[in-house]
Amino acid sequence: MKRLAAILAAAVLLGATPQAPPVALDALLAETPAPTLDAYRLFVDAGARSPNGRVTPYGLNTPLFSDYAEKFRFVFLPPGKAAAYTAAGALDFPVGTTLVKTFAYPADFRRPGEKVRFLETRLLVRKADGWTALAYVWNDDQTVATLKRAGTRLDVSFIDAAGRARQVDYAVPNVNQCKDCHAVAGEIAPLGPKARNLNGAFAYASGPENQLARWSRMGMLTGVPNPTKAPRTAVWDDVVEPLAARADAYLDANCAHCHNARGMASNSGLFLEVEETRPAARGIGKRPVAAGRGSGGLEVSIAPGDPAASILLHRMRSDEPGVMMPELGRSLVHDEGVALIAQYIAGLEPAR
Repeated sequence: MKRLAAILAAAVLLGATPQAPPVALDALLAETPAPTLDAYRLFVDAGARSPNGRVTPYGLNTPLFSDYAEKFRFVFLPPGKAAAYTAAGALDFPVGTTLVKTFAYPADFRRPGEKVRFLETRLLVRKADGWTALAYVWNDDQTVATLKRAGTRLDVSFIDAAGRARQVDYAVPNVNQCKDCHAVAGEIAPLGPKARNLNGAFAYASGPENQLARWSRMGMLTGVPNPTKAPRTAVWDDVVEPLAARADAYLDANCAHCHNARGMASNSGLFLEVEETRPAARGIGKRPVAAGRGSGGLEVSIAPGDPAASILLHRMRSDEPGVMMPELGRSLVHDEGVALIAQYIAGLEPAR
């Protein structure tokens, strides 16, 4: 999946042409959202492939799995404004910041740069009273993306990297579902752009560069320590990195948005942020607070040395509503993610 992101990054413009009007900050901050994405002028082309000035592409070391969809991420910072570095949690973004994420599928993942279909572009806009989430759905001609507050369903078919035909009943979230996943202490907040998840190289058109270093150099981010001394999220599918760090990164990206002390699943006592170090809080030998059918008749979240006896893995392997985890954002089982967590659990030393 990284190949397609690299192809796009190498092709996009990193700044507006002299004739392009700037991003419409007034429209982004307006009380009523624009009916179509193009009204914000975040991109200089109708298909949203080329970002406008001050709209910068970025990537995450370990992203959330979303039914194998590719995601193209950009951040817009208003003129004269910068984000502030924070060691934990999302960066401290100024009012007017807009996080842009487009979900897309190539027709054939073996040829990732060909016949790429954009499905939706989501925005998180930082306003004076907090963040606002918006979803814009692309038409079949890939020329207009229209606001869909109530969400919608899209039929998606593609050939996966192994050559298999796949079908996805793709769900564009409604406003309430956006709030559910992005809730931090009851308020909408960004999830992915934490300093530790940005602390890695990105394939810019000018060449690869550490994102924290680049953002600092470009005046987009203040207070940045030397990236080599800053926290860093592991890359979940980089086999060169330690298995435990990769598993922690995967669970953080896919589970911790709810499973943290301030999230929607705080009452579960299962906290899966990478900063959490208590074994029981991370699920090691932990019995569930409520053992419903989602437990599959198993007794603990993670049974060291025994993936088959682990509720966490049981729920990851399921695509049944009411059993599968995460509850939202996927309909397919992430085979590679399941394999990673199974390998991690198998390698844990059983309690004596």
